[in-house]
Amino acid sequence: MDKKKVIIKTDKLSKSFSVGGKQQHIIKNLDLEIYEGDFTVIMGPSGAGKSTLLYALSGMDKPSLGKINYCGEDITSMNDDALAVFRRAHCGFVFQQIYLVDSMSIMDNAVSTGMLTGQKKKALKQKALGLFERVGISAELADKFPAQLSGGEAQRAAMVRALINDPEVVFADEPTGALNSAGVKAVLDILTDINRSGQSIVMVTHDIKSARRADRIIYIQDGGVMGECALGRYESGDRKRHEKIRAFLEDMGW
Repeated sequence: MDKKKVIIKTDKLSKSFSVGGKQQHIIKNLDLEIYEGDFTVIMGPSGAGKSTLLYALSGMDKPSLGKINYCGEDITSMNDDALAVFRRAHCGFVFQQIYLVDSMSIMDNAVSTGMLTGQKKKALKQKALGLFERVGISAELADKFPAQLSGGEAQRAAMVRALINDPEVVFADEPTGALNSAGVKAVLDILTDINRSGQSIVMVTHDIKSARRADRIIYIQDGGVMGECALGRYESGDRKRHEKIRAFLEDMGW
């Protein structure tokens, strides 16, 4: 079996905040590798630092100490402007809060993101139409505003915005947390599909059903990695997979 390529690597990563004059250490000397092409899920109890870790890995937040090597570059040495350029070129983001611009159509939300990297508007519109079709949104809906869509449709539109620049990694922070069961399945199916087409996924979730889509689960607690669970590729209806995740989480004290 070929060894997987490491796309993100942390070295003694730490993040702390000052609260009431005291330092709170959210991440402590964390070493971690994310592999190219994997669907990686980060789990752990509330307050474990899952979202903080996700934002650090994606360059949205700077660590207090340590390094992050992403696609061969040390992003912790970049200034804010360089980080912004890097994120646009390499990262896609999907959040629980959808963060589409309310005053823009969902087409314009997607196209404006692509134009930040210098792509032409006409080509971006054609690309966006293809992505909308891929996530199950009709061309007629593309000109609607976010408030005119259901929660599931808006989240799928946000995924088009995340994919418009062909990121190497899509970062997802509880992307199904505010959706009904149909919306959850639709979003997870899309994430699984884009992962199988070659893009890496790093997702934070509390939901075991969502975690089943992972190739690998990383469990963090008290600012560090407590354990990992290798699952391999997701196949629908695999009960052993579900049982393996439950057993792993029980071992972790979930």
